[in-house]
Amino acid sequence: MPKKSIIAAGFVVLLSIIFGAVLIANFSGVKVVHSDSQIEFNTTPPITINPEVKSLNDAFVEISKTVTPTVVYIQVKSGPKDNQQQPEGNDPFKFFFGPDGQMPDPGPEMGSGSGVIISRDGYIVTNNHVVRGAGDHGIKVVLTDKREFDAKVIGLDENTDLAVIKIEANDLPVMSLGNSDNIQVGEWVLAIGNPLGLNYTVTAGIISALGRNIGINGGGYAIENFIQTDAAINPGNSGGALVNVQGQLVGINSAIKTNTGYYQGYGFAIPVNIVKNVTEELIKSGKVVRGYIGVQIQTVDETMAKGLGLDKAKGVLVQSVQKGGGGDEAGLQAGDVILSVDGREVNASNELQVIINSKRPGDVAKLTIFRDGKTMEKDVTLKPRQEDSNQTTMNNMQKKDETGNKGVSSTTIKTLGISVQDAPSSLKEKLNISGGVLVTSVDKFSDSFLRGVQEGVVIIEANKKKVNDSADLESAISDKKSGDSVLLKVMDKSGTERIIAVKLQ
Repeated sequence: MPKKSIIAAGFVVLLSIIFGAVLIANFSGVKVVHSDSQIEFNTTPPITINPEVKSLNDAFVEISKTVTPTVVYIQVKSGPKDNQQQPEGNDPFKFFFGPDGQMPDPGPEMGSGSGVIISRDGYIVTNNHVVRGAGDHGIKVVLTDKREFDAKVIGLDENTDLAVIKIEANDLPVMSLGNSDNIQVGEWVLAIGNPLGLNYTVTAGIISALGRNIGINGGGYAIENFIQTDAAINPGNSGGALVNVQGQLVGINSAIKTNTGYYQGYGFAIPVNIVKNVTEELIKSGKVVRGYIGVQIQTVDETMAKGLGLDKAKGVLVQSVQKGGGGDEAGLQAGDVILSVDGREVNASNELQVIINSKRPGDVAKLTIFRDGKTMEKDVTLKPRQEDSNQTTMNNMQKKDETGNKGVSSTTIKTLGISVQDAPSSLKEKLNISGGVLVTSVDKFSDSFLRGVQEGVVIIEANKKKVNDSADLESAISDKKSGDSVLLKVMDKSGTERIIAVKLQ
């Protein structure tokens, strides 16, 4: 290596050593310098809150503090339940029993829900589906102060999905009950309960609708007049409180409409006025004894109104009358339209049910009815519930009885979108009818199809004229034109009669 290169390399190494020494000297014992000034956080509100907004905020806080102690957590250990008691896996209306919304395996199971304290000595209202089927010592109630109690069932009411349970305690905080007849769509409400294991959760929303009938309670005798709310409620809220801005109970949360099993903005609560009546009866006698007219009913829509001769859609149609019931004895007939009860207008089936089911057997209901273009009054003495023998399912009929004898031709009635044939003698004998035509097919998406005319039903009347054969049916609608409504009285294979209004094509 040339001598000059060696000297240059040595010079670079020397400079590196000197530069490193300087760095070490400068950073040894380095001191952190602090600024004399400190950050002052800005805590001044950027706006002055509107007094009305502050009042509402304060109200929510006060309601939560006051009302939450009157809501309890309910844990239930129950035995196996039959399939009829469980909600269907694909049913959009999900009960709030259990944490996951899944169909349980057979065997003992645990579930949870909520309840509302209604007396200082331990009566609690909740949902029937929360505590139904609980085993001995299977219900545990936990208060907000962490005290735990075993509870016993006082009474269950499947028709309203309400139940009353009792714990042995004194001086409990009690919920104030409001008046659900006075609430209006758009009012603020709070939902309080125990969703998804998150105990004593408070959510806010408004009353979204009133008088909802969503078809989830106990069969044909169900009483549904739900308050709809968008306050967030989920599995575990069932049996909890829906309260107004005065902190009063206006409903017991019972169900949601959802495609997922969880909150999607549509919750339903049982109105507190129904809760009052039912809980009083359950505490008094352990069951609810109601008066019944003894009729099957349907809300009147525009098509039905035209067929009946009403000036507009109003009232409740009597589909059938139970033999020997109060309505039968008072002279009610299938095809009558009930316009009012005790002077109160009724324009939906559930409105009529709520009024009548607040009465007891022996009470008289004054009905205003519309029949054949005339309005009349009927006094109906209500009777206790009776199972109509016609509602029991008959033995399955042979296929030839449903479709008729082989070789019998069908008549197509295009204006109704159906094909029919004279009812076979074997079918008439089983249904105890003298005539009628059997529906053999229904055009898909025709008005008959959409309004519930099904293959296998027998048409026994059309426009209140008896139908013995296909010719009678054609004659009964011959003076009608497209767009007119036709009333059909049909009977299904179980012997149940109902009236269907169909718009002609």
